[in-house]
Amino acid sequence: MPTLEDLAERVERLLLRHSELQRTHSLLEQQLTALGHERDSLRSRLNAARSRIDALLDRLPQELPPADQGQTENRQADSNNEEKR
Repeated sequence: MPTLEDLAERVERLLLRHSELQRTHSLLEQQLTALGHERDSLRSRLNAARSRIDALLDRLPQELPPADQGQTENRQADSNNEEKR
């Protein structure tokens, strides 16, 4: 049967461990909050970048002008001739 001193030591160790766990829990909560803010910031930056890319894509011509199409066809023909060699 444990003595009163043994029980007192065990209670002290349990209290110390409880205190350590509370401190660890608090630190983990702080890290979680910081990571949540970082995630939100990165998500915002991503959305802003997507918007900029969409705006740039909207500025691109939908089709090549007729003069450019001829140049593209010539480049493709030259490319095909080089592949045959």
